[in-house]
Amino acid sequence: MAVGPVEYLVVAFPGNEFNGEILPELAALVESNTVRILDLIFIGKDANGDVLTFEAEELSAFAGLDSDVGGLLGEEDIAYAAETLEPNTSAALLLWEDLWAAPFAAAVRDSGGVLLQGARVPHEIIESALDGAPAAV
Repeated sequence: MAVGPVEYLVVAFPGNEFNGEILPELAALVESNTVRILDLIFIGKDANGDVLTFEAEELSAFAGLDSDVGGLLGEEDIAYAAETLEPNTSAALLLWEDLWAAPFAAAVRDSGGVLLQGARVPHEIIESALDGAPAAV
């Protein structure tokens, strides 16, 4: 089985204003075999800066979300994500496999290729660049 690239994301919700709107979209990504959730932890920081964590299966909002593995994110990962959170902020710490990219990743490996670098370009940068780009011919 070809394994796709694995990514982690920390999605913050300032003011602890998580409303659950991301859940249907995350479920759709899983159901369409675009991604496979490897682990998902919810982190909260209260007004005093104290950190609380919950595994996805402990929260009713995440009930029914298909996760294959779990237990891959450890205390160091949680501490790293939590240190960037402001007080009164919550976040989802998500580890997923990009299933859509698995065949390309296998081809890279099979051809002797080695990934040297990769990163996500922030939405604001791309949006600005595309707004200023000439129309495609």
